Amino acid sequence: MDRPVEEIARQADAQIQLGFTIWQKWTCQHCGSRQTMAEPNLLFRSGNCQECGNTSVIEVCGFMLAGGDLVDEIAQSIKEA
Repeated sequence: MDRPVEEIARQADAQIQLGFTIWQKWTCQHCGSRQTMAEPNLLFRSGNCQECGNTSVIEVCGFMLAGGDLVDEIAQSIKEA
């Protein structure tokens, strides 16, 4: 469930401090497509949709997290998408 970026930033930071890797997830304001940022451990205030090409202002978001051997696998799958 999406939450305000400030709240997500606190939650993500706590997970990063524990050694996990996070990727920001957000929903395009224009087409409703769920998007994942390719840059790990960073949160953004805007994003370009891979589906419709429009830019959204990100006020609420979520994140996906992984640890261990899954980090490289997930990073590669995001870049290939």
